[in-house]
Amino acid sequence: MSEIKFGTDGWRAIIAREYTETNVMRVAEGTAKWILSKNIANPKAVIGYDCRFGGEMFMKATACVFAHFGITSIVAETFISTPMVSLATLRLNAAAGIVITASHNPPTYNGFKIKDSFGGPAVPKEIAKVEANIPTVSNLNLKSFESYRTEGLIQFEELEEMYLEAIKNGIDFNLINESGYELAYDAMYGAGQRAMRNLLPDTTFLHCEFNPWFDGQAPEPIDKNLQELASLIEIAEDIDLGIATDGDADRIGLYNSKGKFIDSHHIILLLIQYLHKYKGLSGKVVNSFSCTGKISNLCKHYGLDQEITKIGFKYICDTIIIEDVLIGGEESGGIAIKGHIPERDGLWIGLTILEFMAFTGKSLDALIEEVYAITGPFAVERYDLHIDEATKQRVILNCTNKAFSSLGQFQIQKEEDLDGFKYHLGNDRWVMIRPSGTEPVLRVYAEAETSEKAFEILEETKKVILGE
Repeated sequence: MSEIKFGTDGWRAIIAREYTETNVMRVAEGTAKWILSKNIANPKAVIGYDCRFGGEMFMKATACVFAHFGITSIVAETFISTPMVSLATLRLNAAAGIVITASHNPPTYNGFKIKDSFGGPAVPKEIAKVEANIPTVSNLNLKSFESYRTEGLIQFEELEEMYLEAIKNGIDFNLINESGYELAYDAMYGAGQRAMRNLLPDTTFLHCEFNPWFDGQAPEPIDKNLQELASLIEIAEDIDLGIATDGDADRIGLYNSKGKFIDSHHIILLLIQYLHKYKGLSGKVVNSFSCTGKISNLCKHYGLDQEITKIGFKYICDTIIIEDVLIGGEESGGIAIKGHIPERDGLWIGLTILEFMAFTGKSLDALIEEVYAITGPFAVERYDLHIDEATKQRVILNCTNKAFSSLGQFQIQKEEDLDGFKYHLGNDRWVMIRPSGTEPVLRVYAEAETSEKAFEILEETKKVILGE
């Protein structure tokens, strides 16, 4: 059996290749031993799965392994989102939460995310304990799912209803409904589809059907994957905001009334503006290394502390659970805010932005201009380079050895290597190179004053690092 290692956010692998029922049971056994090491009396775990192929089967396999070790599993009747599992983990005082999901990865993947008792991602040192307990071969003599259910070691709960109650208490839906703003929502065939239909039934819905292969597209809420939503908004002309969530509904994509994509860098800035300036909340802002430098500018403007972490929400969560944090966010669309769980939640964040619009009576563009008045305009763009492993390693080695003094016409003025390699180019411009922790790609990011200039930096960087 192959060694199983967790990446930036859980263990992910291709279904029927590495991601098999046998290997899921190995991971479940390692997780069960980790749960038991907490020495909690009558431990229980919440287990959920998203819309991917085989989710229910892998959930049942995990629950049976947990039951074998005397751990009670709380499960839902059907697919649910990652935030629903995280919230239930916290509310039900569970020792852990498990989500069978590969998040935004292509439909051929599935995965295994671990949430700790506080309702957020298990931090790296705890994941290391799980990995250390994963057996080479799992030889457990398991009973059937129904047998364990009869014994009370597997219990069904309405976990989505629990989440809906929380979000109805946390978001001002009266304000939203009175505002008259029109919303479009793209579930990307993911686990947020039922919840949004319940919360705002008059919304214009897209891809809110069960399709475990996501119509052949990775359910990642980025602009190139959401062109149908963008076109719908542009043609409709009466939609004020577009929201999209990924496969397990913990990441967000956002569109303005013109069908223009609004990235997470801008969303984080908007949330700082709303939560601090308008709602009077304070706390540290925690963001990942690949986020815009404008976050620092806005934090300085408002006197807010800031912390920059490695990439992966688990590093952000590590701070949220021990400090007073206003916002924790990453470039890839995962954002958590004060007053909710220490977890990314695409629906909660999207509805908070809609609430901001309703609270102020301003369009999304007007709110962004309000932020720009403090930070100045900017754009962050990204290339995902699908290159062979040898080329990727050569690029990383060159970065490690400081082989670059310039990237085409752009002179490197300062380097940082917190997680990947960030090169500051002056005038608040930078470029960053980092291999993905969840996919076989090399990511290259660039920030500049305009999108055109950011793409120019990306092109120059690509030519230099690949020797084109």
